[in-house]
Amino acid sequence: MNKGELVDAVADKASVTKKQADAVLTAALETIVEAVSSGDKVTLVGFDSFESRERKAREGRNPKTGDKMDIPATKVPAFSAGKLFREKVSPADD
Repeated sequence: MNKGELVDAVADKASVTKKQADAVLTAALETIVEAVSSGDKVTLVGFDSFESRERKAREGRNPKTGDKMDIPATKVPAFSAGKLFREKVSPADD
C-alpha cells in the first residue's frame, strides 16, 4: 500500500474527503518526523513507537575493494511495533 492508497482507505473509514485525509495524514507524519528528529520518542499505544537511536562508530569494508574503512557514529530512526500490532500481524495460536 502506498500513501495514495492509504489516503483513500483513511478517507473511506473516517467518512472525509481524500483531500482532508491527505492533509491529516501528512501533518501526522511530519509531526512524528519533527519530534523524532529533535530527540523525542513518539508512542502510539498499541500501535508503535518511533525514536532516534545512536549507532556506534564501527569498522566496515568497501564491498568493491574489500578495503577496511571507518564508519562514523550516527543517529538513525527506529520503529518498534506495539503489542496489539504484533498480535494482529501474527496471531498467537490458541
